[in-house]
Amino acid sequence: MTRKRFAVCMLAAIAYTVLGAAACERRGARSTTAGTQPSSAGGPVRIVFIPKSMGIAYYERMYPEFERACQELGAQFDKVGPAKTDATSQIPIIKDQVQQGARVILLAPNSADALNPELDAARARGVKIISFNQEMPGSEEHRDACVLPCDFDEVGPSQIELLGSLMNYEGKFAILSATTDATDQNYWLKGMAETLKEPKYAKMEQVDLVYGDDQPEKARKEAEGLLTRHRGLRAILAPTSVGIEQTAKAVQARGVYPGGPNAGASGGVIVTGLGNPNLMRGYVKEGVLSKFALWDPPREAYVAGHLAVGLAKGTIELGEGKAFTVPGVGEFRFGKHNVVITGGPLVFTKENIDQYQF
Repeated sequence: MTRKRFAVCMLAAIAYTVLGAAACERRGARSTTAGTQPSSAGGPVRIVFIPKSMGIAYYERMYPEFERACQELGAQFDKVGPAKTDATSQIPIIKDQVQQGARVILLAPNSADALNPELDAARARGVKIISFNQEMPGSEEHRDACVLPCDFDEVGPSQIELLGSLMNYEGKFAILSATTDATDQNYWLKGMAETLKEPKYAKMEQVDLVYGDDQPEKARKEAEGLLTRHRGLRAILAPTSVGIEQTAKAVQARGVYPGGPNAGASGGVIVTGLGNPNLMRGYVKEGVLSKFALWDPPREAYVAGHLAVGLAKGTIELGEGKAFTVPGVGEFRFGKHNVVITGGPLVFTKENIDQYQF
């Protein structure tokens, strides 16, 4: 996607969804639907979604759309995930779901390569694997397709541009990411680093990078640590739904947001990144932050559900350049490595956030 095309997308969008999250109640790994028996020969096609971990609000906004797509096509939808986002935490779940008769596994991988042996074993038994919401760089041959919410090549650059526009392209900032193994986050961070080399951002200085592991308590602690360690910090960029909400909480509690009681001569600490509008609505309306971005998770899930059932039933054919249609949404075409992009980024503000409910 060219920068011109991205700019048009952002302007046309100014309205959309990095990253779900923060009502992150961690439970043990378990399915949250009743139908967990192996599919019989005459039973419905069984589609299973394995998130990074259970309890992440970003994914919970998607479950109804996954289920709607599957029901429309006569398939069964289940979701089951680990309690933590460790690189190997999804391995026993993948194995178990294959044994229980899953026909397609939609997976938000916690690692780019740690799951490969188990994915290969699943595919050898005829199970289709779709990497969902993030890619597995270097391991594309271990899955069948990938569904992304937008062109990930533009996420890093667009986040730096959004941050720069909010801090007048100068000052110190820090980044609060998810986990060290998150393939999507690492890809975006790489794009951010490259973008910061451009002359336009020469007066912006990244002073820290921390990880909240997509766990509310840890993310809040990391955000508070950034505020304590770095005098004159101008902004915190959190490209993760858990991280951005917890950062907003930390800044709000200290009153150091722009316009806050303790903003000081520097003007306060700016917060932005990726997050769900439903989680961030109150902070935006109270002035804790003014802009953040995301894509449309429910749309992404609905498209992925149609793709999963189509692959299971053989009504959708993989291959670069080939396309499939989702009724009421549109046509989607497979790119390199069978990647499907379902939309573009949206920027949420006080003026438009009430238009979005996810």
